[in-house]
Amino acid sequence: MARWLPRSTDLTRFCQKLSRVKTLEDDMMETSFNRCLSTIDLTLLGIGGMVGSGLYVLTGTVAKEIAGPAVIVSFIIAGFASLLAALCYAEFGARVPKTGSAYMFTYVSVGEIWAFLIGWNVLLEYMIGGAAVARAWSGYLDSIFNHKIKNFTETHVGAWQMPFLARYPDFLAAAILLVATAFISFGAKVSSWLNHVFSAISMGVILFILIMGFVLAQPKNWSTQEGGFAPYGLSGIMAGTATCFYAFVGFDVIAASSEEARNPQTAVPRAIAFSLGLATGAYILVSVVLTLMVPWHSLDPDSALADAFYRRGYAWAGFLVAAGSICAMNTVLLSNLFSLPRIVYAMAEDGLFFQIFSRVHPRTQVPVVGIIVFGLLMALLALIFDLEALVQFLSIGTLLAYTFVAASIIVLRFQQQKVDVPTPTTGGQPNPEPHEGPSSGELKEYESFSDKLQLVDRDKSKEQREPGQLKAVFEPYLEFLSDFYPGEVVTVAVVTLMVSAICLCSILVFGNTHLHLPTWSYSLLLILFSLGFLLSLLLIWAHEQQRSTQTFQIPLVPLSPALSIVLNIYLMLKLSYMTWLRFAVWLLLGLLVYFGYGIWHSKENLRELQPQRVSARYVVFPSGSLEERVQPVQPSSQPTAGLPDTDTNGCKR
Repeated sequence: MARWLPRSTDLTRFCQKLSRVKTLEDDMMETSFNRCLSTIDLTLLGIGGMVGSGLYVLTGTVAKEIAGPAVIVSFIIAGFASLLAALCYAEFGARVPKTGSAYMFTYVSVGEIWAFLIGWNVLLEYMIGGAAVARAWSGYLDSIFNHKIKNFTETHVGAWQMPFLARYPDFLAAAILLVATAFISFGAKVSSWLNHVFSAISMGVILFILIMGFVLAQPKNWSTQEGGFAPYGLSGIMAGTATCFYAFVGFDVIAASSEEARNPQTAVPRAIAFSLGLATGAYILVSVVLTLMVPWHSLDPDSALADAFYRRGYAWAGFLVAAGSICAMNTVLLSNLFSLPRIVYAMAEDGLFFQIFSRVHPRTQVPVVGIIVFGLLMALLALIFDLEALVQFLSIGTLLAYTFVAASIIVLRFQQQKVDVPTPTTGGQPNPEPHEGPSSGELKEYESFSDKLQLVDRDKSKEQREPGQLKAVFEPYLEFLSDFYPGEVVTVAVVTLMVSAICLCSILVFGNTHLHLPTWSYSLLLILFSLGFLLSLLLIWAHEQQRSTQTFQIPLVPLSPALSIVLNIYLMLKLSYMTWLRFAVWLLLGLLVYFGYGIWHSKENLRELQPQRVSARYVVFPSGSLEERVQPVQPSSQPTAGLPDTDTNGCKR
């Protein structure tokens, strides 16, 4: 029986496979894509992803049913909460200018299986999101023509009465997705130009809404006679915040486009900041004019803005608002279709997804196979499926991605920078560039002894510690932590922080309702898990971070990412149990794909199977004479073809 049990070494190797991280190239600007997008292009892509149908529908729904005129406060809080996640994306997008967004960020810092699951969920999120927006676009256009399209389809094609299927096939929604797919396949520049056109029209309509809205504003609509500014109190404001938070989820299209940005180190952070600021301002100001034009309790949740102008006697303005809504939905469609194939490409390029999706068209320089296949799948979803029950599913994938990106920021910030030893070029000439450790500290490695020998003269009293090591001021009190490898304690503390956050949010969400905890145990558990969260945070802070780089860095690490983690977990636990059940089923399908294909075809797995090629290295220590401190690092016993052989003194034979 014992011989059928896996050995401990096999289990260790298996766990290492699951947690291996992606090895980045020396030149991260090299790409098969066309780096043609400017800061303005990325900003408009982000605005197009965020300011869609939510501006025209969500504002009225939250104002009437959840928060009243205090929807303004809900959008302010939601905008701040989204800023925490957006800053994490901005740092990663600047440091790792590769396509893949949350998938790529998780892969380079946390591990392979977690990255695959994040990418797998983002795929479904974009597919359902794009199909849902297409159906909303179709329904909005149909309502302008008094539902003639719907009636014609039901009369001549027929209506369906089956679970999970739509009442009738929505050919218009499928058609708009196919048209958008065709435009996206022409290249990033064409997609960006089309997005510019629709975004300009949408922003022009928003500007018109704000000007006309303030002209028609009536401050009495916020008076106590109409229910006051916050009729549902603080609980209504916070419930509105949870709903409004999903209005800002489109900014990750900027991170997904970083491999096509001309200067991603500066363009990605700026574009995320500009687009999120403009989107937040638009949502807040539109909420102000909407609740001032008509009483909040009389709003039409389905078309609040257009209906408000109709009721004030400006029917022509209502048609203009409807046109702006359609243009805004077009930008969201383009955003989804632009991001989805690039995330699929990143997964396929790493070997975790089917290799065919990593093909890039030589002329348009876009992953055309992924665009066509997933565009067709999205059109099929919009054509025949009832997506209303699946829309809430979108939230959990987004929030999970935000959580892992925030955790990845902490892990990466306290990690030592990995040095990737380059393989020699053809002809046996090694790369002449020196490769240093993360802080140019304890030792340096050089390929050529004669050309690159440099001695380091450094005052050891001013020696700076490596990232992930305990700060000197805490060593007398936490001396037992000095024995761990740099970053090891931080990784454990991040896991503890996330577990504490899950337990804390579970008590907050379910403690009084589902668990029916008595007051004393409710308070005690809140205190215990809060202490666990704070102690984990302090333990992370007690270690050295990576020094400031030339790229953007999120301030107040680890506090800012930790707050983002807590908020995202809290919002995930507020979702229904059916959403979690569907999420679990989708995760199981993803695990089948990963263990059936991804783990075996992963490029990191193939890298492990290749024999290591080692050349002679010269290690120069920071102090001491040349004769005493220069030591060769020996190559393997099998000389590598194309490399000069060396003797025991590190000299060429």
